[in-house]
Amino acid sequence: MTADPSIHVIGLGKAFGGHLVLDDVSLDVRPGEAVALLGPNGAGKSTLLRILATLLRASRGTARVAGYDCSRQPESVRARVGLLAHGAWVYEDLTALENLKFWATLGGLPNGPEALGGALAAVELDRVADERVRTFSLGMKRRLALARFVLARPPVLLLDEPFAGIDQRAGKWLDEHLGAFKAAGGAILMATHSFGRGLGVADRIAILAGGRVALDTPLGALAPDDVRRLYDLHAEDGA
Repeated sequence: MTADPSIHVIGLGKAFGGHLVLDDVSLDVRPGEAVALLGPNGAGKSTLLRILATLLRASRGTARVAGYDCSRQPESVRARVGLLAHGAWVYEDLTALENLKFWATLGGLPNGPEALGGALAAVELDRVADERVRTFSLGMKRRLALARFVLARPPVLLLDEPFAGIDQRAGKWLDEHLGAFKAAGGAILMATHSFGRGLGVADRIAILAGGRVALDTPLGALAPDDVRRLYDLHAEDGA
C-alpha cells in the first residue's frame, strides 16, 4: 500500500496584484522522497515553498502538508514542517547555543543542556557552541539553522537553495544529513539552481516554468548534463 503524500498540491495558483506567479501547479512528495524543484528566477519556486510553510496564502487550489490544509490548518502545518530559507535567519550577535535556545523556547521545543548540546553535536557545531554567529561561515550558519529541525523532528523539510554559497565540507555534511532524513521517512522539497551537488539527494526533478510544472520525472540514471538539457528544453518552452 502506497503511503499518502507528505506534500500534496492540486491546482495551486498565486497572484501578486495582476501578476500570476503560480498557475495550476500540482505536485506530490511522498514520505522517504526528495524532489528537486528547478526553474529560472521568477518561476515561483520560493513562492511555492512559502505557501507550503504557511507564510503566504494561495490565491486558489489546495496545498496540504502531512495531511493538514495549509490555508485552514496553518498551526498544524507549521508544527510539522521545517523551512530553510535562502537566508539562514540566525542572530549574528548571539552564540550558536543562544540562537538554538531562543528558537527552542519560542517553539516550545526541548531546551535543556542535553537536548541543545545534542542538536549542536548533530550538526557538528558543538565545539563552537559559545562562539558568536557573526564569526561563522555561511555553511556553519546553514547547519545552525538545521539544528532547529534536529530538535523539532518535522516530517517535512522545505529547502530554498540549501547548497548555495557553502563549501565542499558543508555540502558533504548536508548531503549526508538529508540522506539520513529521507531514509528515516522524511519528505524533502528543495528549490535549487544546481545541476550537480543539489541533485545528489533527489529522487525526482520538477521543473517550474511560466508558473506551471513543465516536467515532473524520476531522476533515475540521469546525469547532470541530461538534467541540464531537460531544463533548457522545458524551462524555455514554459517561459
